[in-house]
Amino acid sequence: MTGLVLKLGPHERVLINGAVIENGDRRSKLAVMTPNANILRLRDAIHPEEANTPVRRVCYIAQLVLSGDADPADTRHQLLRGIEQLSQVLVDPDSRALLTQAGAAVLEDQHYQALKALRGLLPREERLLAAGRA
Repeated sequence: MTGLVLKLGPHERVLINGAVIENGDRRSKLAVMTPNANILRLRDAIHPEEANTPVRRVCYIAQLVLSGDADPADTRHQLLRGIEQLSQVLVDPDSRALLTQAGAAVLEDQHYQALKALRGLLPREERLLAAGRA
């Protein structure tokens, strides 16, 4: 099976090309065969008030494209600038690799892949912010 396979829990919601889809009572798998479909698991969505850290803000911009609330062409510069700013602070090899993936994905209009790479930075950012508070 090719394409993206979504594994959904009971009553889990997912946004696909602007339409909210809710799963039924049982776990299920959904194969999305359309290339470049905009998909966002609503359980993973960042709400506007939660976009309160540098990584979360950049993730939120990518998420807006996936939800259909922002035009990819209008957000490209903003996303690339945010990724560049993050790369000046997150200099470890793992973070660099994720930021490189995110930047390449934005340039290729692959916003799902960009968001996926950026979300990989969230645990690291959380640790850094917690260490800064201590």
